[in-house]
Amino acid sequence: MVGPPILFLCALVGYPFLYGIWLSLEDRPVAHAGTFVGLANFVADAQDPVFWRVTINTFVYTFFATILKMVGGLGLALTMNQNFRGKNIIRALMLLPFIVPTVLSTIAWMWMLDPGFSVINWLLKYSGLADPGPSWLGNPTLAMISLIIVNVWRGLPFYGITLLAGLQTISPDLYEAATIDGASTWHRFIYVTLPLLKPVIFIVTMFSIIFTFADFQLVYVLTRGGPANATHLFATYAFDIAMGGGQLGMGASVALAMLPPLALIIIAMSIYMKPNKS
Repeated sequence: MVGPPILFLCALVGYPFLYGIWLSLEDRPVAHAGTFVGLANFVADAQDPVFWRVTINTFVYTFFATILKMVGGLGLALTMNQNFRGKNIIRALMLLPFIVPTVLSTIAWMWMLDPGFSVINWLLKYSGLADPGPSWLGNPTLAMISLIIVNVWRGLPFYGITLLAGLQTISPDLYEAATIDGASTWHRFIYVTLPLLKPVIFIVTMFSIIFTFADFQLVYVLTRGGPANATHLFATYAFDIAMGGGQLGMGASVALAMLPPLALIIIAMSIYMKPNKS
């Protein structure tokens, strides 16, 4: 009974992954036969200053987006775990950013951040804070900040709903016992909520890091890696090299370069989250 799922994974995941490794070891222009070059593509990546800029961009993007989603999602989950009127409706509406197709929501953000038609710039001008408003996607720093904001907006529901499910598995008796022992709200959060929520936080953070590290649609639609490669990530840079530049081997090597650091991050997180047996 396990055989069909394994075959399915091998066909849709294993074969493309192995083929990608083989492509990364070839000099493979589009519509031409490949020539085996070994690790030459990876050596060329290491000597490419744009590749290192992409590496820094990816780590910055992933780090700040993950931290903001973790903190915001936990606050959102704690709020949604309270009893108030319209709780179920608000929980349903909270999922909208996550269920709307990425391209559609990103195009909406593109209009919101447009220097000529931006509602954000209009508010800044109307309030007297800035006239004219900044070019959100034309400035390298602001473009990266904009990407992080959009990613956080889209990822908060995933964090919030998952952590809310974890919160609802915690027995109220534990909070009552802590209150009787004189624990304040902050102490109940630190010594009851966080330890019991730790496995859920690990799982949701791990998935968030994987999805954010390999993000493509949001970045490619919003900035296409610009301006001047300031927002290129591994996925978008690999796509540009492979499809835009026609160098499939080089593109595959850039895409595979994200796997070792991503694996190290996941392993480090697993070791950190491992419970002490002493």
